[in-house]
Amino acid sequence: MFGTKMASQLSSIACLTSLWNKPLLGNYDEPAQGSTGAFCLGQKMHVLLLKEPREGGPGPDPYIKELASHGHKATLIPVLSFEFVSLNILSDKLFQPDKHGGLIFTSPRAVEAVKMCLEEHDRMSEWTSSVRDKWNAKSIYVVGKATAALVENLGLIPLGEDTGTADVLSRLIVEREDTSSLPLFFPCGSIKREVLPTFLRKNGVPLETLMVYQTAQHPDLEKNLKNHFTEQGVPASIAFFSPSGVKFCLETVRRLSGERLNQIKFAAIGPTTADAMIEAGLTVSCSAEKPTAEHLARGIAKALQ
Repeated sequence: MFGTKMASQLSSIACLTSLWNKPLLGNYDEPAQGSTGAFCLGQKMHVLLLKEPREGGPGPDPYIKELASHGHKATLIPVLSFEFVSLNILSDKLFQPDKHGGLIFTSPRAVEAVKMCLEEHDRMSEWTSSVRDKWNAKSIYVVGKATAALVENLGLIPLGEDTGTADVLSRLIVEREDTSSLPLFFPCGSIKREVLPTFLRKNGVPLETLMVYQTAQHPDLEKNLKNHFTEQGVPASIAFFSPSGVKFCLETVRRLSGERLNQIKFAAIGPTTADAMIEAGLTVSCSAEKPTAEHLARGIAKALQ
């Protein structure tokens, strides 16, 4: 009994001594290359966020900030690249509010397309003087706080930001809209899910969609992932933010993680992404209750305890 207790104490002392003897320069929260990923007392866990940086705004990305508040270090690697299309058609639609019953935005990128139209066609003054108010007399449906914030920057009043998913938003729209109303206008991406359009049409809510951006894999994704794993080692947790992210990243993540793949705590921004992860054969350690930095960071911190 005494020998076991003494061995345990010596082990703890050795771990603490290794921390005290580290040089003052460098990063305490990064395991050395080729490490087993074991963490001594006081070390932070490293989280890899497979997402694009926040659009605009001062200060650090909110996901990095929230994870830091839980004592973890996070790194962003952009997964997707975007090409805007049909902007001339979008511009025409934006300045014909009388032909639509409202707007639907389910991604920040669609709102960015609207902003580009207003700026590149030099129609911002016309938008703010009259057109914006005509849209605000209708419903402006959004999913998520990030999209809602960008919509507000355009002077529009968002509705539904707390719905969290397109599935829930579609039910809210059906509750509020009349089947005899003008069609809602839905600018979207090339790989949008069909849940919202299908549900609205099934329930007789008129809808007009327009693809305003195309989504592809970021050209530097594989290189950035390889560099990250080489320099930082295998992360304690990896968070996915879209089914596309799962599709584009998973094969590389599996190859770079090797036998340590099962040690990683995989996190999802929401149920749609979680479903894609499960379908791809991953074990989802946590899925954010709402698609916000606060909820995801809380779930990851709990999974890493």
